[in-house]
Amino acid sequence: MNEILKYFPDLTQKQIEQFSALKDLYFEWNEKINVISRKDIDELYTKHVLHSLAIAKVISFENGTQVLDVGTGGGFPGIPLAIMFPEVEFHLVDSITKKILVVNEVSSAIGLTNLKAEAKRAEQIKSKFDFVVSRAVTAMPKFVEWIEDKFESKEQNSMPNGILYLKGGDLEEELFTFPQAQIFEIPDYFDEPFFETKKVVYISAKSL
Repeated sequence: MNEILKYFPDLTQKQIEQFSALKDLYFEWNEKINVISRKDIDELYTKHVLHSLAIAKVISFENGTQVLDVGTGGGFPGIPLAIMFPEVEFHLVDSITKKILVVNEVSSAIGLTNLKAEAKRAEQIKSKFDFVVSRAVTAMPKFVEWIEDKFESKEQNSMPNGILYLKGGDLEEELFTFPQAQIFEIPDYFDEPFFETKKVVYISAKSL
């Protein structure tokens, strides 16, 4: 938890309690259903929770914003963002049912009322959203194919509606066909060595 409070010192008591509860919940569920690699579970707050919250350093979602998290796995980045933005609606999807079971159990245990999770592929979702978030589920061209028709035309945030994608490494080739992409270097926000090559990629829906 210290990593979270270091970068987000203004959390409410409820948010602190919710973030604090994640460790025991994920340890417990990971014993039953492996949603986080064994080597990463001990660094849950850095490698999963804080990594997810890099998006909260790039944008502060306005109340009422609708966010789709594609390929959420065990609930990242969706669950940490739902804790951070309690007045924003999050829809988490993953094609693997057992992962969504964990998401729903964790979400229920910490009392999240602004999150719903479904075992579906992104292409099956018919609703529209302000933002689509994800954490390195596939290369950007394939990802855009899945979600390019999922955006609301009306805008209500400081950034135009679009994709916020957590990815690492050299993205030059992957983003070659998206010259309008903006790259936010996570080490500009967090100083842990884990984030050295990590980025938040933003692409406006209007440019897709």
